[in-house]
Amino acid sequence: MEKFSNKQVEEKLKTIFHNSTDFKVRKFISLQKFDTILFFFDNIVDVKRLDKEVIEQLMQNFEVDDNADICKFAIENCLTVGQSELVDNFDDVITKLLNGFCALYFDKCGKFIVLDVKNFQSRSIAEPPTSAVLKGPREGFNESIATNIMLLRKRLKNNDLVVSQMPVGKYSQTQVAIVYIDSIASPEVVKKVKEKIKAIDIDGIVDSFYIEKALEERSYSLFQQVGSTEKPDVAMAKILEGRVAIVVDGSPMVLTVPYLLIEDLQNSNDYYFARAPRVTFLRFLRMFGILIAIYLPGIYVAVQVFHYKVLPYKFLVTITNSTLGIPFTPLIEILFIILLFEGLTEASLRMPSYLGLALSIVGALILGDTAVNAGLVSSPAVMIVALTGVLLFTVPDQEAQLSILRLVFTLIGGILGLYGIVCASVFLFAYLSNLDSYGTPFLAPYAPNIKEDKKDAFRRYDLREMKYRPKSIPNQNKIRQKKL
Repeated sequence: MEKFSNKQVEEKLKTIFHNSTDFKVRKFISLQKFDTILFFFDNIVDVKRLDKEVIEQLMQNFEVDDNADICKFAIENCLTVGQSELVDNFDDVITKLLNGFCALYFDKCGKFIVLDVKNFQSRSIAEPPTSAVLKGPREGFNESIATNIMLLRKRLKNNDLVVSQMPVGKYSQTQVAIVYIDSIASPEVVKKVKEKIKAIDIDGIVDSFYIEKALEERSYSLFQQVGSTEKPDVAMAKILEGRVAIVVDGSPMVLTVPYLLIEDLQNSNDYYFARAPRVTFLRFLRMFGILIAIYLPGIYVAVQVFHYKVLPYKFLVTITNSTLGIPFTPLIEILFIILLFEGLTEASLRMPSYLGLALSIVGALILGDTAVNAGLVSSPAVMIVALTGVLLFTVPDQEAQLSILRLVFTLIGGILGLYGIVCASVFLFAYLSNLDSYGTPFLAPYAPNIKEDKKDAFRRYDLREMKYRPKSIPNQNKIRQKKL
Protein backbone atom coordinates (compact mmCIF):
# COMPACT_ATOMS: atom_id res chain seq x y z
CA MET A 1 0.00 0.00 0.00
CA GLU A 2 1.16 3.51 -0.77
CA LYS A 3 2.46 5.48 2.22
CA PHE A 4 -0.38 7.93 2.81
CA SER A 5 -0.36 10.65 5.41
CA ASN A 6 -2.68 10.46 8.41
CA LYS A 7 -4.90 13.14 6.89
CA GLN A 8 -5.22 11.28 3.60
CA VAL A 9 -6.08 8.03 5.36
CA GLU A 10 -8.67 9.78 7.52
CA GLU A 11 -10.34 11.43 4.54
CA LYS A 12 -10.38 8.19 2.56
CA LEU A 13 -11.96 6.11 5.34
CA LYS A 14 -14.51 8.79 6.19
CA THR A 15 -15.51 8.91 2.52
CA ILE A 16 -15.81 5.11 2.36
CA PHE A 17 -18.07 5.09 5.43
CA HIS A 18 -20.03 8.16 4.22
CA ASN A 19 -19.13 10.20 7.32
CA SER A 20 -21.16 7.87 9.52
CA THR A 21 -21.51 9.37 13.00
CA ASP A 22 -20.54 6.16 14.79
CA PHE A 23 -17.23 5.95 12.91
CA LYS A 24 -14.72 7.41 15.36
CA VAL A 25 -11.25 8.84 14.79
CA ARG A 26 -8.73 9.35 17.62
CA LYS A 27 -5.49 11.24 17.00
CA PHE A 28 -2.55 11.20 19.41
CA ILE A 29 1.25 11.13 19.67
CA SER A 30 2.52 7.63 20.37
CA LEU A 31 5.91 6.63 21.74
CA GLN A 32 6.62 10.38 22.24
CA LYS A 33 7.29 11.12 18.55
CA PHE A 34 4.96 9.36 16.13
CA ASP A 35 1.79 10.96 14.79
CA THR A 36 -0.80 8.22 15.21
CA ILE A 37 -4.43 7.89 14.24
CA LEU A 38 -6.89 5.30 15.54
CA PHE A 39 -10.09 4.26 13.75
CA PHE A 40 -12.99 2.28 15.20
CA PHE A 41 -16.77 1.99 15.24
CA ASP A 42 -18.41 3.07 18.46
CA ASN A 43 -20.73 0.60 20.24
CA ILE A 44 -19.16 -2.53 18.73
CA VAL A 45 -15.76 -2.17 20.40
CA ASP A 46 -14.79 -2.42 24.05
CA VAL A 47 -13.78 1.20 24.80
CA LYS A 48 -12.17 0.27 28.12
CA ARG A 49 -9.91 -2.26 26.42
CA LEU A 50 -9.18 0.29 23.71
CA ASP A 51 -8.03 2.84 26.28
CA LYS A 52 -6.08 0.42 28.45
CA GLU A 53 -4.54 -2.01 25.96
CA VAL A 54 -3.96 0.31 23.03
CA ILE A 55 -3.83 4.04 23.75
CA GLU A 56 -2.25 3.87 27.23
CA GLN A 57 0.36 1.39 26.06
CA LEU A 58 1.37 3.49 23.06
CA MET A 59 1.68 6.66 25.15
CA GLN A 60 4.25 5.15 27.50
CA ASN A 61 7.96 5.90 27.21
CA PHE A 62 9.73 3.45 24.89
CA GLU A 63 13.08 3.83 23.22
CA VAL A 64 12.56 3.25 19.52
CA ASP A 65 15.42 3.06 17.05
CA ASP A 66 15.02 5.49 14.16
CA ASN A 67 15.50 2.64 11.66
CA ALA A 68 13.07 0.27 13.38
CA ASP A 69 9.77 -0.81 11.80
CA ILE A 70 7.36 1.09 14.02
CA CYS A 71 4.43 -1.26 13.29
CA LYS A 72 6.33 -4.41 14.26
CA PHE A 73 7.83 -2.65 17.28
CA ALA A 74 4.39 -1.59 18.52
CA ILE A 75 2.98 -5.12 18.15
CA GLU A 76 5.95 -6.86 19.76
CA ASN A 77 6.70 -4.40 22.59
CA CYS A 78 3.73 -2.15 23.31
CA LEU A 79 0.29 -3.44 22.47
CA THR A 80 -1.26 -6.00 24.81
CA VAL A 81 -4.28 -6.98 22.70
CA GLY A 82 -4.32 -10.73 22.14
CA GLN A 83 -5.17 -10.73 18.43
CA SER A 84 -3.36 -8.29 16.17
CA GLU A 85 -2.09 -8.30 12.60
CA LEU A 86 -0.64 -6.07 9.91
CA VAL A 87 -2.86 -5.16 6.95
CA ASP A 88 -1.64 -3.35 3.86
CA ASN A 89 -4.85 -2.69 1.90
CA PHE A 90 -8.01 -0.72 2.57
CA ASP A 91 -10.44 -3.55 1.71
CA ASP A 92 -9.15 -5.73 4.55
CA VAL A 93 -9.15 -2.78 6.94
CA ILE A 94 -12.79 -2.03 6.12
CA THR A 95 -13.78 -5.66 6.76
CA LYS A 96 -11.94 -5.71 10.08
CA LEU A 97 -13.44 -2.42 11.25
CA LEU A 98 -16.95 -3.67 10.50
CA ASN A 99 -16.24 -6.82 12.53
CA GLY A 100 -15.32 -4.97 15.72
CA PHE A 101 -11.59 -4.41 15.22
CA CYS A 102 -9.83 -1.08 15.59
CA ALA A 103 -7.20 0.10 13.10
CA LEU A 104 -3.98 1.95 13.98
CA TYR A 105 -2.04 3.94 11.43
CA PHE A 106 1.29 5.67 11.90
CA ASP A 107 1.92 8.69 9.66
CA LYS A 108 3.23 7.59 6.24
CA CYS A 109 3.72 4.01 7.46
CA GLY A 110 1.97 2.20 4.62
CA LYS A 111 0.46 -0.45 6.90
CA PHE A 112 -2.38 -0.67 9.37
CA ILE A 113 -2.31 -2.52 12.68
CA VAL A 114 -5.73 -4.06 13.25
CA LEU A 115 -6.59 -5.16 16.79
CA ASP A 116 -9.44 -7.33 18.03
CA VAL A 117 -11.34 -5.29 20.64
CA LYS A 118 -14.87 -6.21 19.60
CA ASN A 119 -17.68 -6.10 22.11
CA PHE A 120 -20.83 -7.38 20.42
CA GLN A 121 -23.58 -7.83 22.99
CA SER A 122 -25.34 -11.20 23.08
CA ARG A 123 -27.97 -13.07 25.06
CA SER A 124 -26.69 -15.13 27.97
CA ILE A 125 -26.46 -18.92 27.71
CA ALA A 126 -29.74 -20.46 28.89
CA GLU A 127 -31.92 -23.49 28.34
CA PRO A 128 -33.63 -23.15 24.94
CA PRO A 129 -37.44 -22.84 25.18
CA THR A 130 -37.96 -25.30 22.31
CA SER A 131 -35.88 -28.16 23.76
CA ALA A 132 -36.47 -28.46 27.50
CA VAL A 133 -35.17 -31.60 29.22
CA LEU A 134 -36.01 -33.26 32.54
CA LYS A 135 -32.43 -34.42 32.95
CA GLY A 136 -29.32 -33.60 30.99
CA PRO A 137 -27.46 -30.47 29.78
CA ARG A 138 -29.47 -27.28 29.90
CA GLU A 139 -27.16 -25.02 27.89
CA GLY A 140 -28.45 -23.60 24.64
CA PHE A 141 -27.00 -21.75 21.71
CA ASN A 142 -27.48 -17.99 21.50
CA GLU A 143 -27.09 -15.41 18.71
CA SER A 144 -23.29 -15.09 19.00
CA ILE A 145 -21.26 -17.28 16.65
CA ALA A 146 -18.24 -17.05 18.97
CA THR A 147 -20.27 -18.34 21.91
CA ASN A 148 -21.79 -21.14 19.86
CA ILE A 149 -18.42 -22.34 18.58
CA MET A 150 -17.09 -22.16 22.14
CA LEU A 151 -19.92 -24.42 23.33
CA LEU A 152 -18.99 -26.97 20.68
CA ARG A 153 -15.26 -26.71 21.39
CA LYS A 154 -15.96 -27.22 25.08
CA ARG A 155 -17.55 -30.57 24.31
CA LEU A 156 -15.26 -31.71 21.50
CA LYS A 157 -11.72 -31.24 22.78
CA ASN A 158 -9.94 -32.76 19.80
CA ASN A 159 -7.53 -31.43 17.22
CA ASP A 160 -9.63 -33.07 14.47
CA LEU A 161 -12.51 -30.65 15.09
CA VAL A 162 -12.40 -28.22 12.17
CA VAL A 163 -14.08 -24.80 12.12
CA SER A 164 -14.11 -23.12 8.72
CA GLN A 165 -15.57 -19.60 8.65
CA MET A 166 -16.58 -17.46 5.71
CA PRO A 167 -18.60 -14.24 5.25
CA VAL A 168 -21.93 -14.50 3.41
CA GLY A 169 -24.09 -11.61 2.21
CA LYS A 170 -23.11 -8.60 0.14
CA TYR A 171 -24.10 -6.07 2.79
CA SER A 172 -24.41 -8.08 6.00
CA GLN A 173 -21.12 -10.03 5.63
CA THR A 174 -22.55 -12.53 8.11
CA GLN A 175 -20.03 -15.02 9.45
CA VAL A 176 -20.99 -18.62 8.72
CA ALA A 177 -18.96 -21.44 10.31
CA ILE A 178 -18.81 -25.00 8.99
CA VAL A 179 -17.97 -27.37 11.85
CA TYR A 180 -17.04 -31.04 11.47
CA ILE A 181 -14.60 -33.70 12.64
CA ASP A 182 -12.03 -34.23 9.92
CA SER A 183 -11.40 -37.91 10.68
CA ILE A 184 -15.12 -38.78 10.71
CA ALA A 185 -17.06 -36.53 8.31
CA SER A 186 -17.18 -37.44 4.63
CA PRO A 187 -14.90 -35.13 2.56
CA GLU A 188 -17.48 -35.15 -0.25
CA VAL A 189 -20.21 -33.88 2.08
CA VAL A 190 -17.93 -31.18 3.52
CA LYS A 191 -16.91 -30.06 0.04
CA LYS A 192 -20.52 -29.93 -1.14
CA VAL A 193 -21.62 -27.89 1.88
CA LYS A 194 -18.80 -25.37 1.35
CA GLU A 195 -19.61 -25.05 -2.35
CA LYS A 196 -23.29 -24.43 -1.67
CA ILE A 197 -22.55 -21.76 0.95
CA LYS A 198 -19.94 -20.04 -1.24
CA ALA A 199 -22.44 -19.95 -4.09
CA ILE A 200 -24.95 -17.91 -2.04
CA ASP A 201 -25.29 -14.44 -3.57
CA ILE A 202 -27.65 -12.38 -1.44
CA ASP A 203 -27.79 -8.93 0.16
CA GLY A 204 -27.81 -10.24 3.72
CA ILE A 205 -28.29 -13.27 5.96
CA VAL A 206 -30.86 -12.52 8.65
CA ASP A 207 -31.09 -16.01 10.14
CA SER A 208 -29.86 -19.55 9.57
CA PHE A 209 -33.11 -20.21 7.66
CA TYR A 210 -31.55 -18.34 4.69
CA ILE A 211 -28.65 -20.80 4.70
CA GLU A 212 -31.01 -23.76 5.19
CA LYS A 213 -32.82 -23.07 1.92
CA ALA A 214 -29.51 -22.94 0.05
CA LEU A 215 -28.34 -26.24 1.57
CA GLU A 216 -31.44 -28.23 0.65
CA GLU A 217 -31.14 -30.62 -2.29
CA ARG A 218 -34.76 -29.94 -3.28
CA SER A 219 -35.50 -26.42 -2.13
CA TYR A 220 -39.16 -26.51 -3.28
CA SER A 221 -40.02 -29.70 -1.41
CA LEU A 222 -42.62 -29.57 1.35
CA PHE A 223 -40.29 -31.50 3.66
CA GLN A 224 -37.22 -30.00 5.30
CA GLN A 225 -33.94 -31.66 4.37
CA VAL A 226 -31.66 -29.93 6.88
CA GLY A 227 -31.63 -30.67 10.60
CA SER A 228 -31.63 -27.92 13.21
CA THR A 229 -31.06 -27.71 16.95
CA GLU A 230 -30.63 -25.14 19.72
CA LYS A 231 -28.74 -27.55 22.01
CA PRO A 232 -24.94 -27.97 21.92
CA ASP A 233 -25.15 -31.58 23.16
CA VAL A 234 -27.46 -32.54 20.27
CA ALA A 235 -25.20 -30.81 17.74
CA MET A 236 -22.19 -32.58 19.27
CA ALA A 237 -23.89 -35.99 19.00
CA LYS A 238 -24.71 -35.36 15.34
CA ILE A 239 -21.16 -34.23 14.56
CA LEU A 240 -19.84 -37.41 16.17
CA GLU A 241 -22.03 -39.42 13.81
CA GLY A 242 -20.37 -37.80 10.81
CA ARG A 243 -22.66 -34.89 10.15
CA VAL A 244 -21.55 -31.35 9.31
CA ALA A 245 -22.83 -28.49 11.48
CA ILE A 246 -23.41 -24.98 10.14
CA VAL A 247 -23.31 -22.14 12.67
CA VAL A 248 -24.65 -18.75 11.54
CA ASP A 249 -23.86 -15.53 13.37
CA GLY A 250 -27.04 -13.94 14.70
CA SER A 251 -29.01 -17.19 14.93
CA PRO A 252 -29.38 -19.64 17.85
CA MET A 253 -30.33 -22.45 15.44
CA VAL A 254 -27.39 -24.64 14.36
CA LEU A 255 -28.02 -26.56 11.13
CA THR A 256 -26.81 -30.11 10.46
CA VAL A 257 -26.51 -32.22 7.31
CA PRO A 258 -27.14 -34.94 6.21
CA TYR A 259 -30.67 -35.18 7.60
CA LEU A 260 -32.94 -38.16 8.30
CA LEU A 261 -36.71 -38.03 8.85
CA ILE A 262 -36.31 -40.35 11.86
CA GLU A 263 -34.34 -37.59 13.65
CA ASP A 264 -37.57 -35.75 14.44
CA LEU A 265 -38.90 -38.74 16.38
CA GLN A 266 -35.85 -38.62 18.64
CA ASN A 267 -35.58 -36.38 21.67
CA SER A 268 -32.87 -35.42 24.16
CA ASN A 269 -34.84 -37.03 26.98
CA ASP A 270 -34.57 -40.35 25.12
CA TYR A 271 -30.87 -40.47 25.95
CA TYR A 272 -30.69 -38.77 29.36
CA PHE A 273 -33.86 -39.66 31.20
CA ALA A 274 -35.73 -42.70 29.90
CA ARG A 275 -34.61 -46.34 29.73
CA ALA A 276 -34.49 -48.10 26.34
CA PRO A 277 -37.93 -49.83 26.58
CA ARG A 278 -39.57 -46.56 27.61
CA VAL A 279 -37.87 -44.73 24.71
CA THR A 280 -39.14 -47.35 22.25
CA PHE A 281 -42.68 -46.87 23.55
CA LEU A 282 -42.44 -43.07 23.32
CA ARG A 283 -41.13 -43.13 19.75
CA PHE A 284 -43.95 -45.39 18.61
CA LEU A 285 -46.34 -43.06 20.44
CA ARG A 286 -44.92 -40.07 18.55
CA MET A 287 -45.28 -41.91 15.25
CA PHE A 288 -48.85 -42.89 16.12
CA GLY A 289 -49.56 -39.24 17.00
CA ILE A 290 -48.26 -38.11 13.60
CA LEU A 291 -50.44 -40.61 11.74
CA ILE A 292 -53.52 -39.62 13.74
CA ALA A 293 -52.81 -35.91 13.14
CA ILE A 294 -52.48 -36.40 9.37
CA TYR A 295 -55.18 -38.97 8.63
CA LEU A 296 -57.97 -38.66 11.21
CA PRO A 297 -59.83 -35.61 9.77
CA GLY A 298 -59.66 -37.07 6.24
CA ILE A 299 -60.86 -40.49 7.36
CA TYR A 300 -63.69 -38.91 9.39
CA VAL A 301 -64.92 -36.97 6.36
CA ALA A 302 -64.49 -39.93 3.97
CA VAL A 303 -66.44 -42.26 6.25
CA GLN A 304 -69.27 -39.75 6.69
CA VAL A 305 -69.59 -39.05 2.97
CA PHE A 306 -68.72 -42.35 1.26
CA HIS A 307 -68.24 -45.23 3.69
CA TYR A 308 -70.72 -44.76 6.54
CA LYS A 309 -71.68 -48.45 6.31
CA VAL A 310 -68.31 -49.50 7.78
CA LEU A 311 -69.16 -47.81 11.09
CA PRO A 312 -70.68 -49.81 13.95
CA TYR A 313 -74.41 -49.11 14.27
CA LYS A 314 -74.24 -47.37 17.68
CA PHE A 315 -71.32 -45.19 16.59
CA LEU A 316 -73.13 -44.29 13.37
CA VAL A 317 -76.21 -43.24 15.36
CA THR A 318 -74.04 -41.06 17.62
CA ILE A 319 -72.41 -39.34 14.64
CA THR A 320 -75.74 -38.88 12.87
CA ASN A 321 -77.40 -37.34 15.94
CA SER A 322 -74.48 -34.95 16.52
CA THR A 323 -74.43 -33.75 12.90
CA LEU A 324 -78.20 -33.39 12.59
CA GLY A 325 -79.09 -29.84 11.64
CA ILE A 326 -75.50 -28.80 10.73
CA PRO A 327 -75.80 -26.47 7.68
CA PHE A 328 -72.44 -27.51 6.19
CA THR A 329 -71.30 -30.65 4.43
CA PRO A 330 -68.80 -32.80 6.43
CA LEU A 331 -65.88 -31.56 4.30
CA ILE A 332 -66.78 -27.87 4.63
CA GLU A 333 -67.39 -28.34 8.35
CA ILE A 334 -63.96 -29.87 9.01
CA LEU A 335 -62.20 -27.31 6.80
CA PHE A 336 -63.97 -24.48 8.62
CA ILE A 337 -62.84 -25.78 12.02
CA ILE A 338 -59.27 -26.42 10.81
CA LEU A 339 -58.99 -22.88 9.45
CA LEU A 340 -60.53 -21.50 12.65
CA PHE A 341 -57.95 -23.28 14.82
CA GLU A 342 -55.10 -22.29 12.49
CA GLY A 343 -56.20 -18.67 12.80
CA LEU A 344 -56.27 -18.93 16.59
CA THR A 345 -52.78 -20.44 16.57
CA GLU A 346 -51.40 -17.62 14.44
CA ALA A 347 -53.08 -15.02 16.65
CA SER A 348 -51.66 -16.58 19.82
CA LEU A 349 -48.15 -16.49 18.36
CA ARG A 350 -48.37 -12.77 17.62
CA MET A 351 -50.38 -11.66 20.63
CA PRO A 352 -48.59 -10.32 23.73
CA SER A 353 -47.81 -13.13 26.16
CA TYR A 354 -49.98 -11.73 28.94
CA LEU A 355 -53.01 -12.03 26.62
CA GLY A 356 -52.21 -15.59 25.56
CA LEU A 357 -54.18 -17.22 28.37
CA ALA A 358 -57.22 -15.08 27.63
CA LEU A 359 -57.04 -16.04 23.94
CA SER A 360 -56.83 -19.73 24.85
CA ILE A 361 -59.94 -19.48 27.02
CA VAL A 362 -61.91 -17.45 24.48
CA GLY A 363 -60.77 -19.45 21.46
CA ALA A 364 -60.66 -23.02 22.69
CA LEU A 365 -63.51 -22.99 25.21
CA ILE A 366 -65.99 -20.20 24.62
CA LEU A 367 -65.75 -19.96 20.83
CA GLY A 368 -65.78 -23.73 20.26
CA ASP A 369 -68.60 -24.36 22.71
CA THR A 370 -70.67 -21.50 21.28
CA ALA A 371 -70.20 -22.79 17.70
CA VAL A 372 -71.44 -26.25 18.76
CA ASN A 373 -74.43 -24.88 20.69
CA ALA A 374 -75.34 -22.62 17.79
CA GLY A 375 -75.50 -25.64 15.49
CA LEU A 376 -72.75 -24.42 13.15
CA VAL A 377 -70.41 -27.36 13.80
CA SER A 378 -70.69 -30.74 15.51
CA SER A 379 -68.95 -31.87 18.68
CA PRO A 380 -67.09 -34.82 17.04
CA ALA A 381 -65.65 -32.52 14.36
CA VAL A 382 -64.40 -30.02 16.96
CA MET A 383 -62.91 -32.83 19.05
CA ILE A 384 -61.14 -34.39 16.04
CA VAL A 385 -59.60 -31.13 14.86
CA ALA A 386 -58.57 -30.15 18.40
CA LEU A 387 -57.00 -33.58 18.98
CA THR A 388 -55.05 -33.50 15.71
CA GLY A 389 -53.98 -29.91 16.42
CA VAL A 390 -52.40 -31.04 19.69
CA LEU A 391 -50.85 -34.18 18.18
CA LEU A 392 -49.12 -32.10 15.49
CA PHE A 393 -46.79 -30.90 18.23
CA THR A 394 -45.61 -34.40 19.18
CA VAL A 395 -42.93 -33.61 16.58
CA PRO A 396 -42.58 -29.81 16.83
CA ASP A 397 -39.99 -29.45 14.04
CA GLN A 398 -42.42 -30.98 11.54
CA GLU A 399 -45.55 -29.15 12.70
CA ALA A 400 -45.71 -26.87 9.65
CA GLN A 401 -45.37 -29.75 7.18
CA LEU A 402 -47.79 -31.99 9.05
CA SER A 403 -50.47 -29.28 9.17
CA ILE A 404 -50.29 -28.99 5.36
CA LEU A 405 -50.54 -32.78 4.99
CA ARG A 406 -53.56 -32.81 7.33
CA LEU A 407 -55.30 -30.27 5.12
CA VAL A 408 -54.41 -32.16 1.91
CA PHE A 409 -55.63 -35.52 3.20
CA THR A 410 -58.83 -33.92 4.49
CA LEU A 411 -59.56 -32.58 1.01
CA ILE A 412 -58.73 -35.92 -0.61
CA GLY A 413 -60.91 -37.80 1.88
CA GLY A 414 -63.85 -35.48 1.23
CA ILE A 415 -63.53 -35.70 -2.57
CA LEU A 416 -62.26 -39.25 -3.26
CA GLY A 417 -62.94 -41.15 -0.05
CA LEU A 418 -60.73 -43.78 1.56
CA TYR A 419 -59.50 -44.99 -1.83
CA GLY A 420 -58.12 -41.54 -2.52
CA ILE A 421 -56.43 -41.46 0.88
CA VAL A 422 -54.78 -44.86 0.20
CA CYS A 423 -53.55 -43.74 -3.24
CA ALA A 424 -52.27 -40.42 -1.83
CA SER A 425 -50.45 -42.33 0.94
CA VAL A 426 -48.72 -44.57 -1.62
CA PHE A 427 -47.66 -41.49 -3.58
CA LEU A 428 -46.41 -39.76 -0.42
CA PHE A 429 -44.26 -42.70 0.71
CA ALA A 430 -42.91 -43.18 -2.82
CA TYR A 431 -41.94 -39.51 -2.90
CA LEU A 432 -40.28 -39.67 0.54
CA SER A 433 -38.37 -42.80 -0.49
CA ASN A 434 -36.96 -40.87 -3.44
CA LEU A 435 -35.71 -37.97 -1.31
CA ASP A 436 -31.99 -37.80 -0.63
CA SER A 437 -29.90 -35.57 1.63
CA TYR A 438 -26.19 -35.48 0.80
CA GLY A 439 -26.06 -39.18 -0.03
CA THR A 440 -28.37 -40.17 2.84
CA PRO A 441 -31.79 -41.66 1.99
CA PHE A 442 -34.53 -39.63 3.66
CA LEU A 443 -36.35 -42.67 5.08
CA ALA A 444 -33.26 -44.58 6.19
CA PRO A 445 -32.85 -46.99 7.94
CA TYR A 446 -36.16 -48.40 6.67
CA ALA A 447 -35.96 -47.43 3.01
CA PRO A 448 -33.42 -48.79 2.26
CA ASN A 449 -33.34 -51.37 5.03
CA ILE A 450 -30.19 -50.89 7.16
CA LYS A 451 -30.28 -53.34 10.03
CA GLU A 452 -27.46 -51.83 12.11
CA ASP A 453 -29.00 -48.33 12.06
CA LYS A 454 -32.32 -49.63 13.41
CA LYS A 455 -30.74 -49.85 16.85
CA ASP A 456 -31.56 -46.16 17.27
CA ALA A 457 -34.68 -45.77 15.12
CA PHE A 458 -38.22 -46.55 16.29
CA ARG A 459 -36.82 -49.09 18.69
CA ARG A 460 -33.85 -47.95 20.77
CA TYR A 461 -31.31 -50.51 21.85
CA ASP A 462 -29.04 -50.21 24.86
CA LEU A 463 -26.18 -47.76 24.32
CA ARG A 464 -23.63 -50.58 24.66
CA GLU A 465 -25.00 -52.26 21.54
CA MET A 466 -24.53 -49.19 19.32
CA LYS A 467 -20.95 -49.96 18.37
CA TYR A 468 -21.02 -48.44 14.90
CA ARG A 469 -21.85 -45.04 13.50
CA PRO A 470 -24.98 -44.87 11.31
CA LYS A 471 -24.23 -46.52 7.97
CA SER A 472 -26.85 -44.36 6.31
CA ILE A 473 -24.74 -41.25 7.00
CA PRO A 474 -21.54 -40.96 4.91
CA ASN A 475 -18.50 -41.04 7.20
CA GLN A 476 -14.90 -42.23 7.23
CA ASN A 477 -14.76 -43.96 10.61
CA LYS A 478 -17.46 -46.59 11.13
CA ILE A 479 -16.55 -47.64 14.69
CA ARG A 480 -18.13 -45.58 17.45
CA GLN A 481 -17.05 -47.68 20.44
CA LYS A 482 -15.30 -50.95 21.18
CA LYS A 483 -16.22 -51.49 24.81
CA LEU A 484 -18.40 -49.70 27.30
